[in-house]
Amino acid sequence: MLKIILASNSPRRVELLKLLRLDFEVMPANIDEASNGFDDAGKYAMEMSRKKALRTAERIRPDADDTIVIGADTVVSIDGHILGKPADRKEAENMLRMLENRWHEVTTGVTLVSAKSMETITEKEVTRVKMSQYPRGFLERYISSGEPFDKAGAYGVQGLASLIVERIEGCYFNVVGLPVFRLSRMLEKLGCGILSWL
Repeated sequence: MLKIILASNSPRRVELLKLLRLDFEVMPANIDEASNGFDDAGKYAMEMSRKKALRTAERIRPDADDTIVIGADTVVSIDGHILGKPADRKEAENMLRMLENRWHEVTTGVTLVSAKSMETITEKEVTRVKMSQYPRGFLERYISSGEPFDKAGAYGVQGLASLIVERIEGCYFNVVGLPVFRLSRMLEKLGCGILSWL
């Protein structure tokens, strides 16, 4: 029986995997996610996802028959700046002001590792997002809600930020934190088709 481990404690990724009715365990990799030295969001997101998946896969070997580890990392980028999770209120405000009334990109790197063979697949998904001009007073209230602080770019498209996300081009689930369609195709490459489990 195939076993899946999610190398992340992101509640959004957990919820998306539950929607797919997958049987999985959560085992966060807890790596350093500093973007220092990276100026390409795609390369950074793929490298972070790879590090997460490999770190967790190495922890569970050698008792890892038929186990697939999923690592994912999502970042927001604009004007060459990579925006991860804000460290404090001021950083959240700065990020959100950068995004106001503009297009930006959300990139998720996804890595799958077969824990037995250490075969690895890494891909990325990119979605363009257009923020609206914020209503008066919205920014302060939004930051006070606490929603921005565990999310790349300081917003959650599935939450209160849905009120300021004007348009999306590409995969919506990617903006949430896990590109489900791409993940399913990657699992198929490892011989693990999701549809066959239903």
